Amino acid sequence: MTILKIIKIFKETISDGPGFRYSIYFSGCSHYCQECHNPETWKGDIGDEVTDEYMERIISQIKNNPLLDGVTLSGGDPFFEPKELLEFLKRLKSQVDIDVWAYTGYLFEVLKAGETTRACLDYIDTLVDGKFEKANANPELFYRGSSNQRIIDVQSSLREKRTIERNYD
Repeated sequence: MTILKIIKIFKETISDGPGFRYSIYFSGCSHYCQECHNPETWKGDIGDEVTDEYMERIISQIKNNPLLDGVTLSGGDPFFEPKELLEFLKRLKSQVDIDVWAYTGYLFEVLKAGETTRACLDYIDTLVDGKFEKANANPELFYRGSSNQRIIDVQSSLREKRTIERNYD
């Protein structure tokens, strides 16, 4: 049985999307991007297991902070354990009506093609997709590290059956 693990939480940050965000960094990633900010997450063997109690604490912290504009999922890669991520997202969205961003090394098109990863997209508002590429790194980009990464309006893209990018430049 696989276990979803969280390596760190930032209860209020302005770096992982617009406004004040509650950012959750998951353990596990199979992309191994050169100059990754969190290489210690790759194996997926560190962090705290997401138990029912831990999940309730996260939801309570989000509900009790009126300053939050959204929740951001990062890592590692949140999609490292897609079945567990789906259960996490279902529970989160059933109890908190808040904007959800997710960062992943997978492309949107790849996630749409998988049954479980496609189901996860139903609970995500904005996706920053694509591996971090050192050759395309640009510190002046908003909400992403390299120019190959896209900021995708997930729900509009799913409705329109085409990829719709958000522009923050």
